[in-house]
Amino acid sequence: MRVQASAAVVSNYGKLFVNRGAYTVQSAKPHTESGRYYYYRPRVKATGQPLQLTTETLRQHLEGEITIALYAINPATQCSKWVAIDADYKQAMDDLLKLQDDLERQRIYAALEKSRRGGHLWIFFESAQPARACRVLIYGVASRLSVPVKGSGTVDGIEVFPKQDSVKAGEFGNAIRGPLGVHRGASERFWFYGANYDLESQMSYLRRLPKVSGGQLKRLVAARLEEMEASKGKQEPRGARVRISRGNGREFRILEHLGGRLRKVGRNYVTQCPSCAAAGHDRGADNLAVRIDDPRYYCCWAGCTKGMIREALGCPIRYRQPA
Repeated sequence: MRVQASAAVVSNYGKLFVNRGAYTVQSAKPHTESGRYYYYRPRVKATGQPLQLTTETLRQHLEGEITIALYAINPATQCSKWVAIDADYKQAMDDLLKLQDDLERQRIYAALEKSRRGGHLWIFFESAQPARACRVLIYGVASRLSVPVKGSGTVDGIEVFPKQDSVKAGEFGNAIRGPLGVHRGASERFWFYGANYDLESQMSYLRRLPKVSGGQLKRLVAARLEEMEASKGKQEPRGARVRISRGNGREFRILEHLGGRLRKVGRNYVTQCPSCAAAGHDRGADNLAVRIDDPRYYCCWAGCTKGMIREALGCPIRYRQPA
């Protein structure tokens, strides 16, 4: 039975999820070798120019004729209307529920959507917010709850959209499958928990869900940065591994290994995080903070550990077990 999307549903869907005109389409047929249903950017046949998202495109997606993926960041503003947390590993739903519960304690109400191998957690804003602030917030919660982040030294973990702090004009970042469409590989429509499984009920639920204000996001991000600052001076617990020098008797000095340009922001130097850069992230070159008055203390706002940063610099921390 074909699902029909009313004009109101299509309009509200666009207001909630669409942040820019660019989009991708999931292939209707699997790749001959991998069997995966890849996404591609549709183009005008006559000119080869990329198609722009229209109301008709959204209707086709919602009615199951095509499946689209949406970009989080608008390059004109470097802002996003939402944050989506994608988890598709063995303990995915457990971690998403843990994140959802913790966020709710902070009065952030996230919508949980089932996916083919796990789920997606969506957070919506009253107005589009800076992508970087969105990422700092989620990485902070994940760090506090020990939820793994994919690409930060782990194979399995959550992925956060937007995946970048910013994108240049003409760039796109990473797209995520638009909710409420039909996954071509699974031939299934994945719904949000919390409402009846029909388009009208789902959109009504999403519209009623409280949205995060810009002021609320700023306060939460500021609190996260204060936590990170306070944790810099914490010592390893007794009985932990003991660091040993690199063999030349000198203490590691991170400023000697940062080739990028340092900028002063408050009490810190700010530059590109080497670990983020190795993973293709931090194009804004401002994830790594180094304390100006004592450069021994540094941290990555995206959650990379000191061990990961040292490893990326070619100066891994070496340990010996205590006697």
